[in-house]
Amino acid sequence: MAIHLLLVDDQDLIRRGLNALLATEPELAVVGEAANGQEAVQLVASLKPDVVLMDVRMPVMDGVAGAREICQRFPATKVLMLTTFDDREYVIQALQAGASGYLLKDTPFEELTQAIHLIHKGYTQIGPGLASKVLTKPPATALLEDSPTWAALSDREKDIVRLIAQGYNNREIAGSLHLAEKTVKNYITNILSQLNLRDRTQLAIVALREENLALLEKRSSADAI
Repeated sequence: MAIHLLLVDDQDLIRRGLNALLATEPELAVVGEAANGQEAVQLVASLKPDVVLMDVRMPVMDGVAGAREICQRFPATKVLMLTTFDDREYVIQALQAGASGYLLKDTPFEELTQAIHLIHKGYTQIGPGLASKVLTKPPATALLEDSPTWAALSDREKDIVRLIAQGYNNREIAGSLHLAEKTVKNYITNILSQLNLRDRTQLAIVALREENLALLEKRSSADAI
């Protein structure tokens, strides 16, 4: 069955171009188009798309606000931000709003289609060059403000967060770690509470950031020898 897509961009030419390109993929089907976040919310309610491709800057309601409302009201629909803006704050705000990914419009078409498939499966996708904007230490107003650090988690909790970052669902995590599915659910609830986070997407961001920082520390140590 094809993945149903909703295209959201205030530029008609962009929507038409994307629609034409995506029409070449038999496993993808564009079911609607919107020119702003408000229209997107209305169409998600009626069309029930699997994935929304959403621009950031738009009139009436911007992409971040649109993504937040869609993710809150229609959790089965995934949102992938597709924009020309690579500002750190936009990336963080979009992911905090519940978006499952953030790509730039110059992303190669093959990578875009792959990201759509992965997001539909539950993975988080952040474009090359954008991950570093999220993984670096956030400012006081950004993600994880005043929350405990990664070090506060137990080894088992860290393993669970890493698997979430890889797109595993609760059943798959339970099988991988030989736990009951209910136990995994309880772990995730406790982890979200400890880190003052809202959902699995934010947990995935934490895991990616911490792994990146650990890699940088290793490289620094190696360079110092």
